[in-house]
Amino acid sequence: MGMNKKIQDLAVLIEFLVGSGLAIIFHTVLHYEQTAYEIFAIGILLSLVTYLVRGDIVKTRKSLIEQYLQVHEIPFALAQIADPDCQVKAQELLVSTRKTITLLQQGYIPLDEMEFYLEGARLSDQAIRQIKAVDPLTTEWLTRGALLNFYQSNLRAIDRGVRTIRIFVTNRNDLAAPEVQKVLLGQYRDNVDVRVAFRDELPTAIDISGRDATSSFNFAIYDDRAVIDVFALTGRYYGRKTGQPAEVAKYLYLYDLIEHSSHAIAVENDQIVMAAEVSPKDNGRP
Repeated sequence: MGMNKKIQDLAVLIEFLVGSGLAIIFHTVLHYEQTAYEIFAIGILLSLVTYLVRGDIVKTRKSLIEQYLQVHEIPFALAQIADPDCQVKAQELLVSTRKTITLLQQGYIPLDEMEFYLEGARLSDQAIRQIKAVDPLTTEWLTRGALLNFYQSNLRAIDRGVRTIRIFVTNRNDLAAPEVQKVLLGQYRDNVDVRVAFRDELPTAIDISGRDATSSFNFAIYDDRAVIDVFALTGRYYGRKTGQPAEVAKYLYLYDLIEHSSHAIAVENDQIVMAAEVSPKDNGRP
């Protein structure tokens, strides 16, 4: 690169000297003063133009080389793998990388499990209006550290006046289980707007970004501007996040469908029941 720069500067100098020499000859030998001035001016302009053009060519060449190396870096690296088993593993990694890149192209950031709950807590702490969540109803809300810390961020949001709605997805037969009741009652009394949706009543054939969303039902929407969603199938990543308005709109539509199928709850004799099954009275909130 340094040698090319020196050659370029030397070429400009030669062009300048040639133009100046011709101008001197026309001025002192041939006595064409006007022509000498014109030749001198044209020579300077040509030197400047060629200098700039050479600079652009060098920059373009450098950029093209960098792009070429970026595009072919992985194929070159794969070509250097001689072991057949290593080649198979490399192809598996390449397929996984393609899937990740496809997610990024769609505006989704893939997250591992720790990143997922950390991002959910961060978005909860940033929320100013409301949080809409759909979650499977499991006893892990009472025992799992990542979920407990995530839930604490929900409580901080509620303390700031952020409305937090959580639709728990469960089966009818599981609702009466003591641990399930404890989860529902705890969040209900923490002023989470709790609703329950039964799996057999949920809409089917819902598609979110090319996948079946009915097998997951584990996502949250923050201020209608950001979404985190757990992948239905286990893999390298636990979930994903997006802030793309078009993608967030898909989840808002999915949430509306689930909410339409959900049931309000109430407390009767320290038990969570469907609100429609009890007469209007104290709802059991503190």
